[in-house]
Amino acid sequence: MATDAFEHRLRDLGQFIREQRRNARLSLRKLSEAAGISNPYLSQIERGLRKPSAEILQAIAKGLRISAETLYVQAGILDERRDDAPDLVDAILRDPSLNDRQRQALVEVYRSFQIENRGQDAEAG
Repeated sequence: MATDAFEHRLRDLGQFIREQRRNARLSLRKLSEAAGISNPYLSQIERGLRKPSAEILQAIAKGLRISAETLYVQAGILDERRDDAPDLVDAILRDPSLNDRQRQALVEVYRSFQIENRGQDAEAG
């Protein structure tokens, strides 16, 4: 069941990227060039067949001229902003002392702990 949700999220992310690309009047080739990724890889992302890293999402966002945060939310890497909660992930993503790979690893570990703890809370409740 978790796999179905994961695949659904990938399809939704791909559709969102495709819509943004079309709204920007960019061809697949133009966006792939702007993002510095291969045309086939971008096509696979748009079709929901590949899970892009945070680094790739950032490159795509740059090519689309939208915020990387928008794609992170679509990908499930980042929750939509809540004014009442501190945004640890945002702090990680903006930390200039970390490289992209380190940021991605920290966000993924943080998210996995959140998911694990939600499961434990559901079992206890």
